[in-house]
Amino acid sequence: MGYEFDSNIPIYLQLRHYFRMQIVSGQLAPGERMPPVREIAVQYGINPNTVQRALTELEEDGLAYSQRTAGRFITENRDRIAQMRQILAKETVDTFIKDIRPFGFSLDDIIDVMKSQWSDDNASS
Repeated sequence: MGYEFDSNIPIYLQLRHYFRMQIVSGQLAPGERMPPVREIAVQYGINPNTVQRALTELEEDGLAYSQRTAGRFITENRDRIAQMRQILAKETVDTFIKDIRPFGFSLDDIIDVMKSQWSDDNASS
């Protein structure tokens, strides 16, 4: 799992976001067992307490659950995953709008740019 952490954002929030993205994109499947805290900590070179905090928040988000002796698993609640997908999409669009607004583009201009970029991305995939 290659990931560059941003020094301006707490690592546990970045890790939580990373796992959210993995879950909503299907890279971590419903019911899949997550790696142990210590394994994740070693992979990322971070403190196990930081990993634990991120995973606890994933549980609070309803995206993961723990079984006392078996470990932590991705939720099988596909409705919750779909809700989180919408939440993440909205957050991404909100950030995009805040970033692009100072450029003075009209909504139609932005839609045209997005359509063009979408077509270019799909053509190269």
